[in-house]
Amino acid sequence: MAFAGILADADIAAAIQGCAAADSFNYKTFFAKCGLSAKSADDVKKAFFVIDQDKSGFIEEDELKFFLQAFKAGARALTDGETKAFLAAGDEDGDGMIGVDEFAALVKA
Repeated sequence: MAFAGILADADIAAAIQGCAAADSFNYKTFFAKCGLSAKSADDVKKAFFVIDQDKSGFIEEDELKFFLQAFKAGARALTDGETKAFLAAGDEDGDGMIGVDEFAALVKA
């Protein structure tokens, strides 16, 4: 698991289960349930780089769509509405992507 050493598998499973239904994803609830919001800035940064699948230094919309799958294989994709809302919440500078500092602010929100 890519989050080994950062997050507990049981916490990840609980967070994924909590948003299993379409249009039930809430980033604040998810980050709290999986334990990421309580982690150090360094651990949050490590999590960002796990989610940044293409290693561009940004989380783009297509990576957000499959955000849950970065945490657990087989998890559902976010709906278009969830993806756009998540991007809008995190994209502070309006460039259409979430950078590491924007992600850290989102996790701690």
